Amino acid sequence: MKTDKKYPRAFSHIGLTVPDIHKAVQFYSEVMGWYVIMQPSIVKKEKETAIGQMCIDVFGDDWEEFEIAHLATSDGIGIELFSFPHGVKEAPAFQPFHTGLFHFSVQDPEIENLIEQIVAYGGKQRMPIRSY
Repeated sequence: MKTDKKYPRAFSHIGLTVPDIHKAVQFYSEVMGWYVIMQPSIVKKEKETAIGQMCIDVFGDDWEEFEIAHLATSDGIGIELFSFPHGVKEAPAFQPFHTGLFHFSVQDPEIENLIEQIVAYGGKQRMPIRSY
């Protein structure tokens, strides 16, 4: 019997394109403490494997290879990192009013220490720590 009732779906993973996948894996594993599920690996355009065909389906035909890595947070959310050799390597300007990724949020019992580490790795603190 089909029902129209909606239920909250589990969040599986998010995909992020990064300029340097090795530095990104280092940052997310060392600073954020996320588990490395799959070290950076090369995916080549081919139709003989499920991953090759899936990537052609997603990205089309205008690519030859890219790197991919998988991490997971402590609560099981997957982080899928991509790095394309001919992609734009500069981060876009911070424009929160435009459509696209605005931010993601993490929880940490030692937030001051985490922010220090993020900034040391080149991240930005856009607002002071506040308790509401």
